[in-house]
Amino acid sequence: VQLVESGGGSVQPGGSLRLSCAVSDDAVNRYCLGWFRQSPAEKERESVAQIKLDGTTAYANSVKGRFTISRDNAENTLYLEMNSLKPEDTAMYYCGAYHTCPIIRSRAIWGQGTQVTVSS
Repeated sequence: VQLVESGGGSVQPGGSLRLSCAVSDDAVNRYCLGWFRQSPAEKERESVAQIKLDGTTAYANSVKGRFTISRDNAENTLYLEMNSLKPEDTAMYYCGAYHTCPIIRSRAIWGQGTQVTVSS
């Protein structure tokens, strides 16, 4: 399974971005998928949002109401819609996959990451 993220960039506070993760091998229909992020100051990747095969979602408290995770099974793609972005959302964002939710970081499959920078 391969995961390839895209859609990162630089935006001003209050702006929006949509991240995409292309998922190979039809894994979008077989794995729990999620978005994680890590800033240089953090030792571990933080779970931002995860989505089960049945569509059930879970979000970090810091992004609830602002971020939306979704999956398009036909297009083999995972998305993260990010609105009302804050400077503290600045991080490298990673797409992750694991057999079940919640995703276990040490055992997950990861993409290469896409940088999100929120700054005025």
